Amino acid sequence: YLGELSARALTKTRGIHDAKNPYPSPIQNIRELFVFGGERNCIHAEFNIEGSGITYQHGDHVGLWPSNPDVEVDRLLFALGLGAPDRRTAVIDIESLDPQLAKVPFPVPTTYETVLRHYIDISTVASRQTLGLLAKYAPTPEAGAALATLASDKAQYGSIVANGCLKLAEVLQLVAGNAINSKPSSENTSVWNIPFDVIVGAIPRLQPRYYSISSSPKLHPTSIHVTCVVLKYESESSHRAPAKWVFGVGSNYLLNLKMAAHGEEAPFLSQDGVESVTNPMYAISGPRASYQGDTGYKAPIHVRRSTFRLPTNPKTPVIMIGPGTGVAPFRGFIQERVALARKAIEKNGPDALADWGQISLYYGCRDENEDFLYKDEWSEHQAELKGKFTMRNAFSRSGPRKPDGSKIYVQDLLWEDRAAISEAINEKRGYVYICGDAKNMSKAVEDILVRIFNEAGKNGVDELKTMKERSRLLLDVWS
Repeated sequence: YLGELSARALTKTRGIHDAKNPYPSPIQNIRELFVFGGERNCIHAEFNIEGSGITYQHGDHVGLWPSNPDVEVDRLLFALGLGAPDRRTAVIDIESLDPQLAKVPFPVPTTYETVLRHYIDISTVASRQTLGLLAKYAPTPEAGAALATLASDKAQYGSIVANGCLKLAEVLQLVAGNAINSKPSSENTSVWNIPFDVIVGAIPRLQPRYYSISSSPKLHPTSIHVTCVVLKYESESSHRAPAKWVFGVGSNYLLNLKMAAHGEEAPFLSQDGVESVTNPMYAISGPRASYQGDTGYKAPIHVRRSTFRLPTNPKTPVIMIGPGTGVAPFRGFIQERVALARKAIEKNGPDALADWGQISLYYGCRDENEDFLYKDEWSEHQAELKGKFTMRNAFSRSGPRKPDGSKIYVQDLLWEDRAAISEAINEKRGYVYICGDAKNMSKAVEDILVRIFNEAGKNGVDELKTMKERSRLLLDVWS
């Protein structure tokens, strides 16, 4: 196995495509959604599922199976003394010594490089437990003592490893006195004599990254659309480690695919004299180049079912709150209603939507001209839905401000529209959907809903709880 995710993938036999056997889906369209030249990226990707047997519904999630970036694979291979070409490609077989324990979490036989690239999560922040386990294999007593300290001292671990977002190989380099912001090589990386089975036992399996599907099968039966903001931020520096860029594994894998599709270069080293990764490179051609075709690339995916669904009756009012990429499932929701509207109008004439409930979308982003996702699509949908679809937008950087000068966010628009929202929920039994950031936005929106219920003479906290229990308030949020 050189990265194949299942026996069927290796033998190319047909079968059901699910989490145990992801489908290598041809990418039929992949493009940048933010204005070109900005600091941030947001990728729109369309995965072709024609002939795969995969089906989906609006509101479902798609699991994307990324690999680890080249630089992290190299870093850990060199730290383990496996960086030489003949060592990294050496074939290995791993088996569980105790039949009572879980079986090996990935297919074997395979190679050292394949395990680190495709099968285990070497890109995650190193855990204290793992560091404690590996201290005895250090190349010097000083490195072993430093690693043991990071494992046992919670405060030091927090400031250096957790806040610094350091992966296992970076911690091994750091405590051995190696520079972690240089391109890893045998010359600049100390070797740790850690048995490979210890590494495999300590690091969890590389998991799929899940994204809300941003299309409806009623308009796009043979493709699944994904809207993904690319995760890239700076870590906190400490007295031991400088600040560095931190990259989300799944989103930067998609960014690599977008760059390849458009013939863009993904530089490894920044040009200002400081050696650091500006865009991590991935082996997007896949195992045995099986993800690279004549017309483009493929990526392994599967669908995860969700309960995040529109009410079946279009007469029920719907309130959707989704700033940023939180708008993704609501693009699918609107497409679902557009398909239904076309059928209804075809059957019953131009007034077929007269008794439909109002569909309200509350969306927010920084700037109308920089990161307004699918800006050109919404007005077309509004026209097709004959005034039944309204959209309110909060632009935190370019939009109007409150009287005190503070920014306006989606929750402020909800409060402005509280009379209409109260009527839709309390009198017309409407549904509310929240998608996006769980830590701040979703909490702020729930607080506003409580205030709206309180103003209507109800117990807001109880009302919110009841709506959740009855699946009239549904959340698709992430931290």
